[in-house]
Amino acid sequence: MNKLLLAALVSGAMAVPAFAADYTIMAPAAPGGGWDQTARSIQEALTAEGISGNVQVTNVPGAGGTIGLAQFATQESGNANALIVGGYVMVGAILTNASPVTLDNITPIARLIGESDVIVVPANSELQSMDDLVAKLKADPGSVSWAGGSAGGVDHIIAGLVAKAVGVDPTKVNYIAYSGGGEALAAVLGGQVTVGISGYGEFESQIAAGELRALAMSGENQMDGIPTLSETGVDVTVENWRMIAAAPDITDEQKAAITADIKKMAESATWKSILETKGWVDMYLDGDAFDTQLAADIESTTTVLKDIGLVQ
Repeated sequence: MNKLLLAALVSGAMAVPAFAADYTIMAPAAPGGGWDQTARSIQEALTAEGISGNVQVTNVPGAGGTIGLAQFATQESGNANALIVGGYVMVGAILTNASPVTLDNITPIARLIGESDVIVVPANSELQSMDDLVAKLKADPGSVSWAGGSAGGVDHIIAGLVAKAVGVDPTKVNYIAYSGGGEALAAVLGGQVTVGISGYGEFESQIAAGELRALAMSGENQMDGIPTLSETGVDVTVENWRMIAAAPDITDEQKAAITADIKKMAESATWKSILETKGWVDMYLDGDAFDTQLAADIESTTTVLKDIGLVQ
């Protein structure tokens, strides 16, 4: 009888899904932006695929993610259940804000996705094309106000590179930083700025609804018939990317377990469906290869930010 009871208990235990871990993911930005969307997409995929039984998302906005980064690094040390979303924007924000906390203070796990930025104007704008925007920018750089994400992030970098590519001093770009995509969108729709620049996913529904006019994409490929910057004669190609990282001071075994969970998620049908829906590019990279690429991106971003006058 005892053996039968033990067998039943073991069988019952095996029938219950063995989730690897419960995770809390910090999106170091306001709700509605790219990092928030990424964190909630990870939440969806991890739970839908049975990789984790409980995933929570928190938002800590400000200073291009460096406020959230500092909080995460100090409060979550050694916590193998804590994750944070970051990426290209955070690399730039760390440099421009001279943040004392850097990516060296956390544990990068994997690069996940890439996304083109899109340059948009309100539907009633006088600017009908990228040529019109370039002409206005050349005539008076300060008259073109750009709404985008945090100072020093990919949106700001692209605005500076566009100016530089058409012969305008990039330090004269009139860039207005917002802490989340939702705030930048409101500024564009409200006519408070000339141009909006952000990840395609953040403006997609307003473009489809005819509320915004898309002038160009920043990446290598068109989306929904929108030309790339290169196709409009502006020699700039930039693809934003986002990553997931873990807390500092976790063990090698804990890092390996988190990486395994994230890789399983990235290879799942749920995640692939999310990428297609969001228009995100699969840029998965982990391990030493990601560490090497991250170091190279930090170096190249430092050079770009010096060129546009944001870093000395």
